[in-house]
Amino acid sequence: AALTLSTLPSRPTLFDFHGVSMTKYFTDNWDSVQNFKARPDDILIATYPKAGTTWVSYILDLLHFSQMSPERQKSVPLHDRCRSWRYTCLESLQIIYVARNAKDSAVSYFHFDRMNMVQPEPGDWSSFLQRFMEGKMVFGSWYEHVRGWWEKKQSSSNILYLFYEDLIEVRVKVMMEKVLFDNMKHNKMVNGSVDEVFDSKFSPFMRKGKVGDWKNHFTVQQNEQFDEDYKRKMKNTDLQFRTVL
Repeated sequence: AALTLSTLPSRPTLFDFHGVSMTKYFTDNWDSVQNFKARPDDILIATYPKAGTTWVSYILDLLHFSQMSPERQKSVPLHDRCRSWRYTCLESLQIIYVARNAKDSAVSYFHFDRMNMVQPEPGDWSSFLQRFMEGKMVFGSWYEHVRGWWEKKQSSSNILYLFYEDLIEVRVKVMMEKVLFDNMKHNKMVNGSVDEVFDSKFSPFMRKGKVGDWKNHFTVQQNEQFDEDYKRKMKNTDLQFRTVL
């Protein structure tokens, strides 16, 4: 039976699953994930949560790629200890990875967890931000996710690594009207309004889609603490993000 707000059990708790923080809603059917057989013409859209998966899927639909990509899966972290079907078929797939800057990712994820009743309880913003920095999130660490895919991309020609911030700047006239965030936000097929596990009184599924909204949430102290932690965890990579446009 489909889950609804009235039939949902209490919010799930995080637990370690092959080195990655997960909940039962993603692991109960792990055999199906492990046994999934990808086809050579499938397109995998991989992102850390709240980094543009729905948006890129929407763009592909507009570009008439839907017949080429019947299977679209949101990804788990590319993590050495998390062995999934991706390791057996990664090279045969066309992969689009979308990365969003850490600060806006944290803010968007916070509001998503507020409204999504099958996510762990987010608590207040300050405690959520601390857990985000520690990687105690569903799908694990943002740092490991974006770096793992960035490193894999260096040796894999089938991975297109995109930045959410660059997509925001795209101004292709042919697509402009259809891809505008506000247009998509009112499209019931993609805006989450028909999903009964989302409680929109806390936050809409598609909230703002902006770059730099983190400034409305981070205090000066939180920003300084986050920057120090970020520099430490990202010092050995040339992966760079923009937090403002």
